[in-house]
Formats: sequence, C-alpha cells, structure tokens
Amino acid sequence: MSETQSDRESGTQFIPKFDDKGLLSAVVTDAESGRVLMVAFMDEEALSATQQTGEAHFHSRSRGKLWKKGESSGNVLKVEEMLVDCDQDAIVLRCRPAGPTCHTGATSCFYRRLEDGILQPVKS
Repeated sequence: MSETQSDRESGTQFIPKFDDKGLLSAVVTDAESGRVLMVAFMDEEALSATQQTGEAHFHSRSRGKLWKKGESSGNVLKVEEMLVDCDQDAIVLRCRPAGPTCHTGATSCFYRRLEDGILQPVKS
C-alpha cells in the first residue's frame, strides 16, 4: 500500500480522490430521518464552497459549473455533517433541507421504486 493510499484510508488528513473528470460522488441524506434525498457530484470548487458556507454546493454536469442547491428555489441544504468513505472518493452530506430536495417538488429525488420492472410511487 502506498503512503498516500495508507494516509487516505487510515490517516486524519482529508485527501479527496477525484475521478478523471475531477468529481466525487455525493449522497445527500436528511440529517433527521436518514432518508436519501439526492445524489450529485462535487468538484474541488463545490467541496470548498460547501465547507466554507455550510450549505451544499455541487458541480452541475449539465451546465458545467458550480451549483448551489436551492440558489433559485430557496430550498437550500444546510450541511450538518460530512462523512467521507474509506478511499475518499465519495461523500455523504447529512443535511437539513429548507424544502423539497427534488426539482420535481418531491421531498426526495428517490420518490419511485422499481417493482417487477415498473416504477411505482414510494409510499410515505
């Protein structure tokens, strides 16, 4: 195991491992319920903005730029805790949402389940 890999897996230093596009996977959960709200991507700029402001920022792949969740809707995500996986290429953001997380108006982007090949609404 290389020194960097060892540091990344068992050290205390944050050494994010971005993919070849400069991104990390970010899973957003509700800090209170634990429910998965959304999955997005963070680049170095989004990660830094999130740490500095305490509000979730992501890299919009479709727009190719920094995106603050809730910048137009007001439904920001206040970050309570950032969990980093073992090899530092994915992050879980435990957040307090200020409103619906999904752009469709749903509480979570995961509002359907796959059942026998058909999408069904998740019962709340």
